[in-house]
Amino acid sequence: MARKILWIDDEVDLLKPHIVFLENKGYSVKPINNVNEALEILDYEKFELVLLDENMPGISGLEAIPMIKDKDSSLKIVMVTKSEEESIMEEAIGSQISDYILKPVNPNQILLSLKKNLQEDDLVEAKTIQGYQSDFRNLSLELSYLRTYEDWAEYYKKILNWEIKFDKVFDNEFSDLLQSQKEEANIQFAKFIEKNYEDWLNGNAEKPMMSHTLFKDVVKKEVENEKVLLLMVDNLRYDQWKVIEPLFTKYYNKVSEDYYYSILPTATQYARNSFFAGLLPSEIEKRFPDKWHNDNEEGNKNEHEGFFLADQMQRLGLSDKTIKYLKILNSDYEKKILDEFNQYKNIDLLVIVYNFIDILSHAKTDNNIVNQLIRDDKTFRSLTSNWFENSSLIKIIKLAAENGFKLVLTTDHGTIYVKKPSKVIGDRETSTNIRYKTGKSLTYEDKDVWAIDKPEKIYLPKSNLSSKYIFAKNNTFLAYPKNYNHYVNYYKETYQHGGISLEECIIPICVLEPK
Repeated sequence: MARKILWIDDEVDLLKPHIVFLENKGYSVKPINNVNEALEILDYEKFELVLLDENMPGISGLEAIPMIKDKDSSLKIVMVTKSEEESIMEEAIGSQISDYILKPVNPNQILLSLKKNLQEDDLVEAKTIQGYQSDFRNLSLELSYLRTYEDWAEYYKKILNWEIKFDKVFDNEFSDLLQSQKEEANIQFAKFIEKNYEDWLNGNAEKPMMSHTLFKDVVKKEVENEKVLLLMVDNLRYDQWKVIEPLFTKYYNKVSEDYYYSILPTATQYARNSFFAGLLPSEIEKRFPDKWHNDNEEGNKNEHEGFFLADQMQRLGLSDKTIKYLKILNSDYEKKILDEFNQYKNIDLLVIVYNFIDILSHAKTDNNIVNQLIRDDKTFRSLTSNWFENSSLIKIIKLAAENGFKLVLTTDHGTIYVKKPSKVIGDRETSTNIRYKTGKSLTYEDKDVWAIDKPEKIYLPKSNLSSKYIFAKNNTFLAYPKNYNHYVNYYKETYQHGGISLEECIIPICVLEPK
């Protein structure tokens, strides 16, 4: 079916060659030489786009824009003008035109604007599918040749790039195929972690940046030279960072973007404490026995992060720097920080831990409305972007840029959409996490987990001498046999963390400077 165009121009008789050209390209064009008649036609006839001359006798093009929008707010308007005056362009764009074309126009110029405004989704979808079809075989072959942590990070970013592109594609067939490739990649990634993780921690192999070295490797040099806002967004996956990045780059230029590997378990208690302490979990327990709580012990597991950070700063020779540590757990406190930001503008290292995404991922498990809103990774990305766009945090970021703060943005771990249950049996002292367990009596499916019989080898504390850890692999979650069906139905297709997957382990670290 031809796409219907309304062309409003007082010299419309001179446009017949252009109209014929567009009709030969499959468009249906209705030419009208004044705004009043066009408004009457819009009362009973539907169009997809209006080509609107800016300079007409009577009602001008600029005056006509709100009138046309009153008739149909979704109607796209392309302004045709011979004026290049900035004020006219600003007024037209502010009136929500979709595009503008400068006179004298040529047919191809008009055709390009029509395609951009009416067929962009179709063209993007076709191009995305064509590109993925070409890359599908390469991704499959490349998986067999991944050997290093750099290889895995780059491969994961390629997968995410296609995932984000598929967010704009209506046809889910190829998106499902991509998900299958990611699942296969996660199976192989778990084998890679099993083979290399212990060596990384014990200095027997070249290792990536990790939770316990990240502050020293990246943040330290920034704090030495400039005042820094360190934004720790709890549970932020790499794909979520990519969709919210444009909100931050309104006010900041990106100096660098890198990745690092979260330690295991990929859970806040372990990974974030390690980041702030600059130590691995068993090292924290040994240095601060009164401030480390094991899984089966009472107490807030992350209440001493500010203390750990101050200790690390002293060890790194940064004790002369002023620090302010803030943790945002709700929108009221977020707004309070925004309102009181002036009192922080001279701090050398301002740390904000932002818990929204972690709260959102847990809410999918416990809240039916959120569960309906987040149906998959695509909708999770969309909701994340929408929240940040309307949050007080972005206003805080704007103020930080205006006050000269360099921005270091990172996270403690990611999260994965779990689908497959795996039975595990433990005693009453066994931890409750869905993606990892620690305890002294664990029975499990070997194929679904990586089991660590001697936690001290990977610097994990033990509640007792016979404690072990197991980490779920791929998109598996750990379920108890008791009330198994209820347990599975409750946690299936929710977001969990603590185990081994690309989504949980490979996470962003970015440095940005004010514009």
